[in-house]
Amino acid sequence: MVDETILETFERDGLAVIPQAVSQAEVALLRSELEAAIAEDAVNYPDVFDKGMVHNCMVRGRRMAALLDNPVLNDYLPAVLSDTCIIYAYQSSSLPPQQGNYGSRVHVDSPRHIPGYTTNIGIILALDDFTEDNGATYYLKGSHHLETVPEAETFFENASRALCEAGDMVVFHGRLVHAAGINRTRRTRHSLTINLCRSYMRQRFDFPRLVPQSIIDSLGENGKRLIGMNVRMPTSLEEFYLPAEQRLYKPNQG
Repeated sequence: MVDETILETFERDGLAVIPQAVSQAEVALLRSELEAAIAEDAVNYPDVFDKGMVHNCMVRGRRMAALLDNPVLNDYLPAVLSDTCIIYAYQSSSLPPQQGNYGSRVHVDSPRHIPGYTTNIGIILALDDFTEDNGATYYLKGSHHLETVPEAETFFENASRALCEAGDMVVFHGRLVHAAGINRTRRTRHSLTINLCRSYMRQRFDFPRLVPQSIIDSLGENGKRLIGMNVRMPTSLEEFYLPAEQRLYKPNQG
């Protein structure tokens, strides 16, 4: 059920918090999967520029894949973006103790500024409480209407904080100016982040080919659509001329 107050806040400020989209039991399972993936990547990709960020989370854990069918997420996506939207990227955002991360720079997630038209939104699922002490995201209310990103000094002088609890889902406009904070505590703060785009846009990875068929088969219709299964390109005339119900690119995809 969509809360109109949350939608009004999103439209006005560019960011809104959807409370308790995921149960505390599910948060614990997601956190465990994410920490295991981070440990694996520390061995396999020790020197990457975004060390600690896990990419393509839907292939790193069963619970992280199942999140794509979350009913709260899928209730709000048509209202804030489109009922045919797809994933651009699905990754994590963790703040180790006494550190920021790659997202701590002042930035926007979408380079496109089209007045009155949204091309991208971001979703943050908090796996820990977001507090001022552990680096809750800074954001500039209403900045999704700006054509340019303000200087860092101006941003931090006027920024608000996205305070929320573990299990809450933060939805924000792709043009919202924001930055991850610095974690001043002794415990890593974890979250999962999903960037979504219009169905006609390119994804960061070719998810229909990247995601194993066993994971795709485990997803419901919403999860499959978000992966990009409804907007695949034919690779031959034989695929192009398939009957409508078998076509890779489904009709009415926005």
